Amino acid sequence: MSKPRKILVTSALPYANGPIHLGHMLEAIQTDSWVRFQRMRGHQCQYVCAEDAHGTPIMLNAKKQGITPQQLIDRVRAEHTRDFEGFNISFDHYSSTHTDTNRALSRQIYSSLKDGGYVDVRSIEQFYDPKENMFLPDRFIKGECPKCGTADQYGDSCESCGSTYSPNDLKNPKSAVSGETPEKRPSDHHFVQLAKFEPMLKDWVHSGRLQDEVANKLNEWFEGGLQDWDISRDEPYFGFQIPGTEDKYFYVWVDAPIGYMAASKELFDKTGQAFDAYWRADDETELYHFIGKDIIYFHCLFWPAMLTGGGFRKPTAVFAHGFLTVNGTKMSKSRGTFISAETWLEHLPADPLRYYICAKLSDGLADIDLNLEDFVARVNSDLVGKVVNIASRCAGFVKRFFDSTLATELPDPALYQRFLHESENIAADFENRRYSAAIRRIMTLADQANKYIDDNKPWVAIKDESRRDEVHAVCTQGINLFRVLSTWLKPVIPATIEKAELFLNDGQLQWSSIDKPLLDHQIATFVPLMTRVDDKIVDKVVEASKQSLQPSAPVAAVEQTPTIDINQFMAVDLRVARVIEASHVEGADKLLRLKLDVGELGQRQVFAGIKAAYDADALVNQHVVLVANLAPRKMRFGVSEGMVLAAGPGGKDIHVISPGDGAKAGMRVK
Repeated sequence: MSKPRKILVTSALPYANGPIHLGHMLEAIQTDSWVRFQRMRGHQCQYVCAEDAHGTPIMLNAKKQGITPQQLIDRVRAEHTRDFEGFNISFDHYSSTHTDTNRALSRQIYSSLKDGGYVDVRSIEQFYDPKENMFLPDRFIKGECPKCGTADQYGDSCESCGSTYSPNDLKNPKSAVSGETPEKRPSDHHFVQLAKFEPMLKDWVHSGRLQDEVANKLNEWFEGGLQDWDISRDEPYFGFQIPGTEDKYFYVWVDAPIGYMAASKELFDKTGQAFDAYWRADDETELYHFIGKDIIYFHCLFWPAMLTGGGFRKPTAVFAHGFLTVNGTKMSKSRGTFISAETWLEHLPADPLRYYICAKLSDGLADIDLNLEDFVARVNSDLVGKVVNIASRCAGFVKRFFDSTLATELPDPALYQRFLHESENIAADFENRRYSAAIRRIMTLADQANKYIDDNKPWVAIKDESRRDEVHAVCTQGINLFRVLSTWLKPVIPATIEKAELFLNDGQLQWSSIDKPLLDHQIATFVPLMTRVDDKIVDKVVEASKQSLQPSAPVAAVEQTPTIDINQFMAVDLRVARVIEASHVEGADKLLRLKLDVGELGQRQVFAGIKAAYDADALVNQHVVLVANLAPRKMRFGVSEGMVLAAGPGGKDIHVISPGDGAKAGMRVK
């Protein structure tokens, strides 16, 4: 057996300004499946990630919600952690970029770059929002792309043509904070001179560490000449202050990738491993980054330059992937296909989606489409109809007639060997991230296993007592083939295979477990490993996504809330209402159903998203403030006839507005 490898793996840091959605989960599933595969092969593979917790959007969103940035990132981190755990993403450590460890490493690398002569400080003209009294980061300026003319593009790159540029190059710029036309003001900024790293970067880009598509894309930037990289931002800004300055902060793309290093250092400090073994030397350890194709520039040019200037090793490889589309188009809020991880897990388990994504993933940059109709058909056919079906067809006979004990030998050892012959091919597919190819091989063999059982018909043979031994042998063969398939699928559908391991009663499956069949061994009682996906449940996911993404709890603070005049405000009919009944809503995690007495206006039913903060029984006979003239809204739980006023950032920290003592149902609120 080859020497175990020492591998450190990261995936891109989710931004701490909104929920995890299925686009994020695509990358997490791809990375986690690769990590789990490496561990099953006997390698020391460690997986770290963190919250990307800095930047102007965090600052503005926290301000809009009336909380501190620290409170915002703490809350979002808890939500992200919950969702990753729900999808069985096996991080060894999940950190945040807003830590002392990351601050120290960021300052260390900056100082090395500065001492090495790679940092230039000079005055530039920068867009300034006179209404908000702040300099505008690139992503808070929008306008027409200077290369292709596409409207509504950010100030650093175009989502249409992929060009990168300076905000000064935008046509018809507008502030994304206030909508005002920004003005230019001078400011001293810190730049990393990327051109000084160009020979190193060219060698690294073409060293085989990147996909050909990525290397070819990077050639376009080399041909255009590498521009100096602005690594500073002006206050107000939520982040790390640049040493030796009073009002300058590191741009979020400086300390975000350093967050990979910080997260690993926190892990290594706990486990007693040497940080330098992974980040200084590169002869005995491997370092891999999994990223989306939209952040290639940062990871494959800026990041290796920072590492080299800071005296650290470069990644062994960077693996980029495409985007997730749903039903053939970009994820859409209005169509209900912008699906959060939380919404998915409220209706469906994680493994079916993990399987479907892996069944479509290749080692390239092509987008992956989640076709919901195909998802239902494929999961039910492959996982339920083929793989799980093998065990369910055989287990009952072994339990009923053979005391749950497998036979002492296989009736068709050649078939078992044909399965094993594919094991290294499947391993090579996983190693090279050709998940779809691995899944095709596995399902082809699942078909052969089912054909073997169909050909031998144990349900017929068991009727003849003289053929009982034949049934025993056939079912033992079938369960062993199921065991092999389960081993190969374990990186992809870990929760399902954990149940299979309990059934097989032989400990955790490793890649080497299948070298020998399981014989003369007592298995556990078979329980269903996975149920068929109901397309009606998938419809509920789409419907819930439409509702859960209404702008009741904004996650981005880049749009200015429109103002209203006094006449519009006076048109809102606020009434005191008494809670007659309060109950939980089946199938909803956040809602309570309230029955309200509104005096002369009669009774109203209102659904309120306050379940995390209030016990239903405690609300009965309490007085609340109701928006009484809000148009009724049809929800999947019923009709909501108004809105109860509440304030706060959400979750448990939300407070129903009460009119106080002496209030009477139906009275107007002045």
